[in-house]
Amino acid sequence: MTTRRSEDDVHDLTWDPERYLTYADQRGRPFVELLARVGATTPDLAPAAVLDLGCGPGNLTELLARRWPDATVRGLDSSAEMVAAARERGGPVDYETGDLRDWAERAEEQVDVLLTNATLQWLPGHLELLPRLVARVRPGGWFAMQVPGNTGEPSHELRRELAAEAPYAAHTAGVSSPASHDAVAYLDALVAAGCVDVDAWETTYVHVLTGEDPVFTWVSGTGARPTLQALPDALRPDFEAELRRRLARAYPRRADGSVLLPFRRVFAVARVPEARR
Repeated sequence: MTTRRSEDDVHDLTWDPERYLTYADQRGRPFVELLARVGATTPDLAPAAVLDLGCGPGNLTELLARRWPDATVRGLDSSAEMVAAARERGGPVDYETGDLRDWAERAEEQVDVLLTNATLQWLPGHLELLPRLVARVRPGGWFAMQVPGNTGEPSHELRRELAAEAPYAAHTAGVSSPASHDAVAYLDALVAAGCVDVDAWETTYVHVLTGEDPVFTWVSGTGARPTLQALPDALRPDFEAELRRRLARAYPRRADGSVLLPFRRVFAVARVPEARR
């Protein structure tokens, strides 16, 4: 959940773990499918140290501890609210507040499995960050990532269009916005970083959502949150009401009352080669 406004940090941006956990099952499915492709399974490859960069409220990080119960599992997130929610869950995972870019500079710290889910899209130039992250993985270890790839969909386009209109534009110019690349770009970057067995793919999920204004509820917990927080209190209710209306038109209700939200995601899993003897 690390974010930036333009090129500057926005650590004052607050995240709402409760809102984020709405539709937690749908949000969690890509994490589960990403984790299933990590090959650290046999006894001789069992990891000792596992790290989740951008762990959010910790509900998915717990799956890492279940997969590798003998490993030290940690979660790192830039949001103090998310880390506080993760710590409240208890369990065997240690959580830390921090910026993953700072962690990437800790040359003395290495892990056996490094996973980052729905986080790198907030970092401008994150392709250039990948070699630094890979360098933190021990020889024989695994790197796994997933980013949303749906920024061209109405769920994002409508928010951008509305934010560019008066009177909102004066407050939303330069607000952090997620961005990502296609699977080939991540594959090429990981190969260039020295990884082997690189597996990159894309999946479009069709989420069946229910409830009042479900697409707004979804985006207000993630991609739209920096825009909403950038607006002054006097303008935010009108912005939210108009965004709800536009999203309802773009994602109409079906006969059974549900709303379909197509959501493309981009994945990559790679292994760091064993050290030469």
